[in-house]
Amino acid sequence: MKVVVIGGGAGGLSTASNIRKYDENAEITVITRDEHIAYSPCAIPYVLCGEVDCFENIIMHEPADYLERNINVITRAEVVEVKEAENTIKYHLQEGQNVVQNELEYDYLVIATGGSPFIPPMEGCYLDGVFKIRTIKDGQQIMGWAEKSKKAIVVGAGLIGLEIAFGLKNMGLVVTVTEMLPQIVPRSLDPDMAKIVQNYIEKLGINVILGKPIEKIKGETVVEGAVFGDEELEADMVILATGVRPEIAMAKMAGCDIGRWAIEVNEKMQTSVPNIYAVGDCVEVFDAITGHNTQSPLGSTAVRQSKIAAKNIVGMKAEFKPVLNSMVSKIGNLEFGAVGLTTTLALQNGIKVVSGKKNALTKARYYPGAKRIDVKMVCDMNGKIIGCQIIAEERVAERVDTMSLAIAQELTCAELSNMEFSYAPPVSMVIDPIILAAEDACEKLKRLQKRKENNKDSINTNSNNLSS
Repeated sequence: MKVVVIGGGAGGLSTASNIRKYDENAEITVITRDEHIAYSPCAIPYVLCGEVDCFENIIMHEPADYLERNINVITRAEVVEVKEAENTIKYHLQEGQNVVQNELEYDYLVIATGGSPFIPPMEGCYLDGVFKIRTIKDGQQIMGWAEKSKKAIVVGAGLIGLEIAFGLKNMGLVVTVTEMLPQIVPRSLDPDMAKIVQNYIEKLGINVILGKPIEKIKGETVVEGAVFGDEELEADMVILATGVRPEIAMAKMAGCDIGRWAIEVNEKMQTSVPNIYAVGDCVEVFDAITGHNTQSPLGSTAVRQSKIAAKNIVGMKAEFKPVLNSMVSKIGNLEFGAVGLTTTLALQNGIKVVSGKKNALTKARYYPGAKRIDVKMVCDMNGKIIGCQIIAEERVAERVDTMSLAIAQELTCAELSNMEFSYAPPVSMVIDPIILAAEDACEKLKRLQKRKENNKDSINTNSNNLSS
C-alpha cells in the first residue's frame, strides 16, 4: 500500500506515524514545502517572550528521525498537480539553485495542507516590517526585526495575536493590539470574561484598541505606522495576526467536495473521493452542540483526526466525533480557557441560555498563594451545560478539561452541582469554583421558572376575572 501525505504539520506527520504504527509494510511519503517539520506553531510566541530559549527547541523531530521508521519526508517541495483519475501527484523539489519535478503514485492520498495566514487587502501590507505569523521562519524574521525596533502593532486580538503581543512586550517594545470587533478573543470568550483578560494585559503595559479595523499601513518601503479610522499610530513593525484560511487548492484539484469554508469529510476523515482523506485546519467538522459545520483550527484536533484517518486507511474502523473546540492559553501569569459555546455564539445559533458566574479562589482562602479564579458556565433553558469559560493564574486547563467531559456527557448544571470533587487546602477550595458557577446557573433557572409560573397564574387569574 502506497500512501502520500501532503503537509508536514501536526495532522500530516501524525497521520503518517499512525499508519506506520498500524501497518509495518505501508510505503509512506510525506511532502511539505516547509524547511522545518514536527514543530509546534503555538510555541512561537513563547520563544519571543523568552520562556522557551530558542526556535530550535520547539522542533521535535527531523526528517532523519522519520526515515528510521521507514517514513520518507521530503521538505522544500511543492505539490503542483493531483491527478485523481491516475492516482498520482507531481511536485517540484528545490535542490540548491535548481527545481526538479518528480511524480509519485499513491493508493491513498492524505491532504493535510493546513491553513495560510489571511492578509487583509489594504495598502501597505507588503512593506518591509510587516509580518504574518505561521511558521518558524516567520517567528525568526519577527524576532530579528523586533531586536532593532521600538514600537509594534499587532493586528488581531485572538490567541496568537495576544501571545505575540506579550512576546514583543517582553522584548522591550511598546506594543499596541488592535481588533476590529468590540472585544478581544471573540471566538472563545464572552465580552465580560474578555474584559478580565484585557485588563490584565493592559496592566502589563500593552495598549488595546477595539472596534477599529486597520485601514492601511503607512510607509514608503518600510513600515512607519498604521491608520485605524480617525486614529494613526507610529510603528516600526506590524504583525498581521488576522487569522488563517484553509488551504484547499489541492483538494479542489483532486475533485474533492468543498463545504462552506474548507474540505468536506465524513466521520472517517474521508473526502468525497474515496481514496483521499483530509485532516487538520483544511477540513470542516461538526459542532457537537449546534450540529452545524464549523472549523477547529487546533493542533489537538488535527492530531485526533490523524488517528481516525490512519485507522480507516489501514482497514480499521474509527469515527471522528463532533468538536467542542476546547482551548487554553497563557499570557504572563494569566491562564484563560474555554470549551463549547459562548453566550454570544449560542444566541447567534438561536439557543436561549442562562449563565452561572462566580469568582472564587484556587485554594483555601487561608492558604498562602491563593489566586482569584473566574468561572462562567453557559446552560440552555433545560439546564444542560453547553459552554464554560475560566480565567485564573493557575489550574485552568484541568478545569476546562473537566467541563469538556461534562458537556460531552450532556450533564445539567444541577447534575454537576451534585458531583464529587477532590479537596485539599493547597490545591482547591472545599467547594470547587466550577460547582459554585453551576449552582448559580441553577438558581437563575429556578428564578426564571418561578417567574414564568407567576406570569401564567396572572394570565389565568385575569382570564377568570374576565369570564366572571
